[in-house]
Formats: sequence, C-alpha cells, structure tokens
Amino acid sequence: MTNRANSSGTTKISTFVLAAIYITLILSVVAIAVAIGAFYETGSLEVSAYLLAIGFIALALSGYYLLQSRRHVANLKIETPQILTTVECVKCGIKSTREFQRGDYVYKELDKCTKCDDMQVITAIYREPTAKEKEKTVNRLG
Repeated sequence: MTNRANSSGTTKISTFVLAAIYITLILSVVAIAVAIGAFYETGSLEVSAYLLAIGFIALALSGYYLLQSRRHVANLKIETPQILTTVECVKCGIKSTREFQRGDYVYKELDKCTKCDDMQVITAIYREPTAKEKEKTVNRLG
C-alpha cells in the first residue's frame, strides 16, 4: 500500500488506493444485487451463481485490503526523536544534560553554576539515538 506523511507527522492511506478499494466495494455490492435480480427475473441459476461468486469475492477482497491498509497505517506512526542539550560550566567544567528547549543554541549563556557561581554555556545539542540505532552501531563495531 502507498502511504504518505501529512504535516502532523502521521501517515495516511493514499487517496488513489482508498478510491480503488471503495469502487471495488461498490461494484461488488452491485454485482450481488444484479445476481439476485437476475435469478428472480429470468430464473437463470448459472448466471446468478457467476455474478454472486464475483460479487462475494470482490467484496471479500476489498474488505480485506481496507482492513489491512488501516492496520498498516496504525503500525507506521512516526516517533519524534528526543533532542538533548548539554550545559557546561565554563570555569569548573560541570556538565549536565537536559531536554532541548525552544531558543537553545550552542554557546548560549544560561544561568549561573550552582557550584562556582560562574556562567553556564550550552556546548552541544544532539538527537538521542534510538535503541535500533544503538544496536546497529554495536553490531557494526563488534
């Protein structure tokens, strides 16, 4: 199935794929209705059986694809990575890490150090690697 990300970061089913599924669903219901009508009007069991088979197979397939595409989209949620900021005291060298805040930039002066009363500076801003990325690094190195 074709998926694309929208502006909020979640994914959705392609409009084309969704339209094809719904058209198949509608045509399968029409085929079943025509099969029932053909049986009562002409009494032809053979034509009705073929149309019923086509209708039920198409109905089952379109329902299956609709459910699978919804399940697939539910599994594709995008996680936002955790961004961390390293704050370091210029004088005594104490480092601390905190969550990134809007307005942070490298070499930005912050409040005073609790130990030596000198200014603290942001020395690094980075994304924390996920567990999968950590495993890849370990496997590659060792």
